[in-house]
Amino acid sequence: MRLVIAECSVDYTGRLNAHLPLAKRVLMHKGDGSVLIHSDGGSYKPLNWMSSPCRTDVSEPDEELASAGVVEVWKVTHQKSGDALTVRIHEIISDSSHDLGVDPGLIKDGVESDLQRLLAEQVDRVSEGAALVRREFPTAIGPVDLMVRGADGQHIAVEIKRRGDIDGVEQLTRYLDLLGRDPLLTGIRGVFAAQEIKPQARTLAEDRGIECLVLDYDDMKGIESGVPRLF
Repeated sequence: MRLVIAECSVDYTGRLNAHLPLAKRVLMHKGDGSVLIHSDGGSYKPLNWMSSPCRTDVSEPDEELASAGVVEVWKVTHQKSGDALTVRIHEIISDSSHDLGVDPGLIKDGVESDLQRLLAEQVDRVSEGAALVRREFPTAIGPVDLMVRGADGQHIAVEIKRRGDIDGVEQLTRYLDLLGRDPLLTGIRGVFAAQEIKPQARTLAEDRGIECLVLDYDDMKGIESGVPRLF
């Protein structure tokens, strides 16, 4: 990645036209070819940019531009749309290149495995007085996230999602159908747990006798457990 701090003006032409007058900015030329123009404000958003696939040509200014103080011109052209980003640099204050290597990607806090672990430790959120039987309880079509035994002795199958949609309800329905054939699990009920449950998923779950549990991840990470919110 090349990072240039420069006094420059920028023009974008194509499906829309935009102009940035002369000012100090950060020019970011990334390894994938994209170019981003940043200022010292505006949060994380660039003032203008050209996404890949694009080509950057760097040239010396013509006589007219040179007389206006331009020392270098970047012409960034999108290879599919033909849109162009033209950067006219008047002064380069800093110019550095860095090999950032391969990025491992964003590791999200609150993924399903985290929710499963926390809920296994706080099964009172599923049913007061409940006890954990097993995580990843096996079935012939895959494991259900949690198997819990309520205070009344009834088994509860819990399927956990970050965002609960109809597919998740269908998945839990299939698990319940198989588990209910086991004489030791007769009367098993289901709980569909997620940080957010879509209205259509909630309607389908309730129609099938499945309870919905909204998980507050921040509260679950705290020292004290919150009050279960089972609807």
